[in-house]
Order: sequence, then C-alpha cells, then structure tokens
Amino acid sequence: MRISRPGRLPIPDMLLRPTVQGMAWMVLSGAIFGVLNALLRVITLQLPPIEAQFLRYISGALVMLPFILRVGFRAYHPNGLVGQLWRGAAHTSGMLLWFMALPHLPLADTTAIGFTGPIFVMIGAVLFFREPMMWTRWLSAVIGFAGVIIVVWPKLSGTTGFYDLMMLGSAPLFAASQLITKALTRRDRTEVIVVWQCLTISLFSFPLAVLHWIWPSPVQCLWFLAAGILGSCAHYCATQAYRVADVSATQPVRFLDLIWATLMGFLVFGDTPTGSTILGGLVIFVATTWIARREAARRRTAPAFPRQSTSAVLR
Repeated sequence: MRISRPGRLPIPDMLLRPTVQGMAWMVLSGAIFGVLNALLRVITLQLPPIEAQFLRYISGALVMLPFILRVGFRAYHPNGLVGQLWRGAAHTSGMLLWFMALPHLPLADTTAIGFTGPIFVMIGAVLFFREPMMWTRWLSAVIGFAGVIIVVWPKLSGTTGFYDLMMLGSAPLFAASQLITKALTRRDRTEVIVVWQCLTISLFSFPLAVLHWIWPSPVQCLWFLAAGILGSCAHYCATQAYRVADVSATQPVRFLDLIWATLMGFLVFGDTPTGSTILGGLVIFVATTWIARREAARRRTAPAFPRQSTSAVLR
C-alpha cells in the first residue's frame, strides 16, 4: 500500500512505521558520528584527551545557545534534573575512557570494539523497559558482533592491548547512557536532552580538563566548533531514534558505523582497509540489511516504552 499526498510522490507505508524510522535515524546518527570521530582523533593527537572532551561538549552547548535564547531558557528546563545528571555522569565516565584510548587506535578498531555496546543496550532494554526479546534482533546483533570479531581479532597486539581494554570498558557506560536517554525521551523533548547532555558532561569534565589544560589555537577552536555542531546533530538523531522505536530495534543498524569509520580512516588517516575489515564489513552489512527488511515487514510494532518502567532507570 502507498500513501499519496497532494503534490508529493507516494510514500510506501512501511517507511512510515516507527521501527523503520528509528533505524533510519540511527543510521544517520552513525554516519555523522563517523565524521565527528575522525575530527576528534585529529584533535586528540594535538591536545590532552580530557581537555578535548570538555571543549567538544562545551562547544556543543554554545552551538545550541542561539536556539535557547530565541525561545527562552524556560523551554529547555528538564522535567526532573536527576535523570539528566545520571545520564551525564554515565556518559562522562565512558567518554573519559574513550578519549584516552582514541589517539592510540585506528578508527575502524575503535568503532568495532565499541560494538559490544549494542549487546549491553539490548540486555538493558529487556530488563528495564520490558521490551520483547525478539529472536530476529538478537540474531542480527550476534551476527553483527561476529563481523566485529573478524575485523578486530587479527589486529589485537600487545602494544595496543591496554587501550583496547580501555575502549572496551567504555561500552557498558555508553550503554547505560543510552538506556537513560530512552527513559528521558518519555518526558523531555529531544533538543532538551541534547542540551543537558552537553551541559552535564561539560560540568563533570571541567575539573579534570583544568589539570591538563593547553590553550587551543584559533584553528583548533574552529575544529571544536565544528565538533559541537556535528555532535549535537548526531545526538539529536540518536535521541529521535530512541523516541520513535524500541531501543533493541535500533541497535543492529549501529554495526554500519564500522563502514563509516573505515571510510573516514582511509580518507583522513590513510588507513587502508585490510581483508579482515572488508570481510567483517560484509558480514555486518548482511546482518543489518536482513534485520531492516524483517522490521519493515512487521505489521505492528510493540509499544516502544512502557510508562511504568521509567522510574526503574532514573532512580
């Protein structure tokens, strides 16, 4: 069935379903994050990682400032500050590990190791949000993770093992942040959540950034401004994905991030994709395409977020 609108092309009805919309938002978020991560890796090769973390998120807050001033601060007041603070604390902890490991690992490996995150997110979605344990989503996640193992396994070495573990440690912290984000979408608008993420992470990162402070150059300030724009856009897309669809439904398509990371690593740093990267990417692509088609074919989507489960995450 197709929906026709005056003056517009017909739109297949399956593209209007919440799950497919959520997956599309997450794919767009991953593509933007691919560009952002390449930019941040360039920056962390020149400045202390913790300072880079602080400047990246304070830049995101500055980017949002004109929108806040236009409608007033009251419009961006969250419905409960505790959840925002918990989300900021979890994400800050994950970003500390991520930024410290980032300069020492290729982008493809960084992204691949982070793909343990969707597994933690899907487990949390079942435990806290009572989302259905659909075998298609879990099978797609397992196949996608197998593709990650194909990419990373040949590249693990003694010289980078410590940073591999540090990057791996950030995954469950980011998963906690994403689950809290899903809870926050129940009561706050997407732009409110993005603004308060920037503010809380800047607040928690500032004390450590001061201890390692090096004044950035004017060019580096422009890079941070660009990072603020990209980061705000990427988090907006991800938050929209959590708003319209089940958390578990959006996770399998995150494995496409490896494609964007490999592409940016080649274009920016000259990292030539290895045979294992190409093979793993194909496995990930097959898993993602399959789950996307399965989700699009579903006639009904389960309720994305049972109201009674929100408090369990925000306490």
